[in-house]
Amino acid sequence: MDYRHLGRSGIRVSVLSLGSWVTFHTQVDVDAAVEMLAAAYDAGVNFFDNAEVYAGGKSEEVMGAALKKLGWRRSSYLVSTKFFWGLNRGVNERNTLNRKRLIEAMNGSLQRFGLDYVDLVFCHRPDPTTPIEETVWAMHNLIEWGKALYWGTSEWSAAEIVAAIEIAERHHLHKPVMEQPQYNLLWRQRFEVEYARLFRDYGYGSTIWSPLASGLLTGKYNNGIPADSRGALPGYEWLRDMLTNPKALEKVRALQTVADDLGISLAKMSLAWCVKNPNVSTVITGASRISQLQENLSALDVVDKLTPDVLARIDEIVGKPGQPQED
Repeated sequence: MDYRHLGRSGIRVSVLSLGSWVTFHTQVDVDAAVEMLAAAYDAGVNFFDNAEVYAGGKSEEVMGAALKKLGWRRSSYLVSTKFFWGLNRGVNERNTLNRKRLIEAMNGSLQRFGLDYVDLVFCHRPDPTTPIEETVWAMHNLIEWGKALYWGTSEWSAAEIVAAIEIAERHHLHKPVMEQPQYNLLWRQRFEVEYARLFRDYGYGSTIWSPLASGLLTGKYNNGIPADSRGALPGYEWLRDMLTNPKALEKVRALQTVADDLGISLAKMSLAWCVKNPNVSTVITGASRISQLQENLSALDVVDKLTPDVLARIDEIVGKPGQPQED
């Protein structure tokens, strides 16, 4: 396993990590989570991603129970959570990054995890109704109180992130150090173009999600939505338009030919492509079975196959950053 610094912070994360979105509680119970976490940890994974909203808080409970069973040394792994949507429908309990919500959310997450602190905490989406300064102060306080060690953003615009950094610097507060954006072969504009200044000027870290485009980049949706796939799960109907988009599927089929020529799976190639970008601190992978996890982890073995010629061929299929992208 390779490890990269999380931006300019001192912490290092495994270049492949394991996330719990969709899987924990929904597809993976505590015993299965123990098996998945153990296999990842034994392979060198040290970062496990979660969020308050995943499975309505149950994902944190499953991960926390699994970590308790595993009994690992706390300093040997990293856990994250994210706040924005909330678990209740009160006016100050959902879709907000106000001080009250953030502090109460952190207390709730730590209770569900059964942990004294999380290593990374993200503002899961920007909140246009709360002053960024209020959010920055609240996140600073969570770190000062020892409830989190580093904080960051998820799917914020570059302008919002710069504003948060500059507010923190002005008041000598703990700055956000990482972003958690979607990034994959079919979704690269924001990461490679809009965020370029964040990486260059601020040394911002990144923990990217959906490197396989919710499974689209495995090729399993090329002939429809399998009954046992994420796209068939109740509550994930919003994914189906993307998973059945004819233009996206055309690109996936073309990418499959590149992977076939390299003698590797499309999933491995897609993960390796993300790893190839030095601005990616860690690639968050997801799996509901050990075999999937092992397939994902083996992507590190094929990174060197992505030569400049192969990368150019991929660009021809999906489009280069900075150019208009088809839907």
